[in-house]
Amino acid sequence: MSVSVNILKLGVLILSLFTCMIGWAQVSLIPKNIRLVVPFPPGNAADIQARALGEQLRKTLGLSVIVDNRPGASGAIALQYVSASKPDGQTLLVSSLSPLVVTPATNKALPYNVLTDFAPIALLGFNDVVLFSGNSVKTHSLIEVVDYARKNPDDFTYASIGAGTLAHLVMEYFDAKTGLKMRHVPYKGSAQAYTDIIGGQVSLMFDGLPQSLAQIKAGNFKPLAIASKARTPFLPNVPTINELKVPGLSNLVVVGWSGILAPFATPKETIFALNSEVTKIFNTQEMRDFLATQSLQAYPVHTPDDFTNYIKSELVSWGAMAKAAGIEP
Repeated sequence: MSVSVNILKLGVLILSLFTCMIGWAQVSLIPKNIRLVVPFPPGNAADIQARALGEQLRKTLGLSVIVDNRPGASGAIALQYVSASKPDGQTLLVSSLSPLVVTPATNKALPYNVLTDFAPIALLGFNDVVLFSGNSVKTHSLIEVVDYARKNPDDFTYASIGAGTLAHLVMEYFDAKTGLKMRHVPYKGSAQAYTDIIGGQVSLMFDGLPQSLAQIKAGNFKPLAIASKARTPFLPNVPTINELKVPGLSNLVVVGWSGILAPFATPKETIFALNSEVTKIFNTQEMRDFLATQSLQAYPVHTPDDFTNYIKSELVSWGAMAKAAGIEP
């Protein structure tokens, strides 16, 4: 009996050592110096996640991580920079969905191709998207906004963080389905747009809760509707667009997400090693608790192939939305 027990203990020890060796082998494939390029200014959901990920990579693996914000051209500046970088795992892209799957639905002249210039590593977090107005807008509900905008078409404008981004395409779809024609006012980032919404220069905006929730709670914005399938725990009293039964908008469901990608020719071994570490970090309780403070939720563990397939499905979905909005790429 004792011999069997000892053999069992030895087997467990060997398995543990083997598992550790695999883990260290994976970690050794990850560069010691990493640059996380973000296509938006600080404070965007992708930026928040990039900084949190960088901090954890420093703590857990002792890596040197720099977050490099390169906003402009609806994300194209950052994506072109990363796609042209050496494919060694040192330069990575942390982006929300807009430059990856939304802009390609509206612009065929981009200096990058998501499917051929990038190697998806992992989905990070996702967030609810909210439609809100400034206090200068005298209406208090989505139904009132639609009714008033029909009668006063020159009174309503909407903001976005650039042409071809999520807020732009969703609002164009919104206009097409409700018969409105609100004027688009693009900005380089949410912070600039928020200043003009608070000042009354712009009426409405679709944006993610990580950016907008603080202004909503401060009373500077009036939340009109959530674009998710169900109400968000972060604003439980705000109805979904589907709940409000606005004619033409019954199928409008939008979820913001962010992911991490590498230049296309990055070795698969490095991609899978990064996926293992990133998904492990984002599914720790510490990270989940932090994300909740930012109105974000983490994706379950998944593979790079899962992320690739998700991007492909999103490209189809956003292409269909652009077509329904009457936008020709």
